Amino acid sequence: MPLTEPGSSPGEAPWLSPAGIERASWLLASHQSAFGRPLIATSTPALPAPSPGEARQRAQELFAAATVVLAHDGSADRPDQDPRLIYANRSALALWRRPWHEMVGMPSRLTAEPAERSSRARLLTSARALEAISGYTGIRIDSHGRRFVISRARLWTLRDRDGRDCGQAAAFSNWWWLLN
Repeated sequence: MPLTEPGSSPGEAPWLSPAGIERASWLLASHQSAFGRPLIATSTPALPAPSPGEARQRAQELFAAATVVLAHDGSADRPDQDPRLIYANRSALALWRRPWHEMVGMPSRLTAEPAERSSRARLLTSARALEAISGYTGIRIDSHGRRFVISRARLWTLRDRDGRDCGQAAAFSNWWWLLN
């Protein structure tokens, strides 16, 4: 997968490409709608239709946030597809020890080790049915095979600006390494 998103300039940070900024807007708005609170504390007010400069600033703030944030594509009307990651902020990239171009585009099931994938799939089905859940705890695996626990995670349906289901997102701040 290329380092840049379609429509972006060479050398531009992929999370600041037009597609990256749009996804960040979906993440922020969908979380606000699902949980009634902002995903991250930002210096920019959460306007329904921010200016291009404000949208870009919020995308940068989301990417730089200490909270781990991930999203994958797919919708309830296409459950047979293998969802692929469409967003990972800097905290997620560091935790999974992958650069953007390796993380974004990979099947999201690969964030969990094989033994954990069926419980992860059940969780995602429940989260989709409920639109959002919080308090999830599960085991994940980084790119080098190191296992870690995520705790008190929030999962929600990712919606585009027209309210269409376009995937799912997760955010968490609590995690710890397991001894292998």
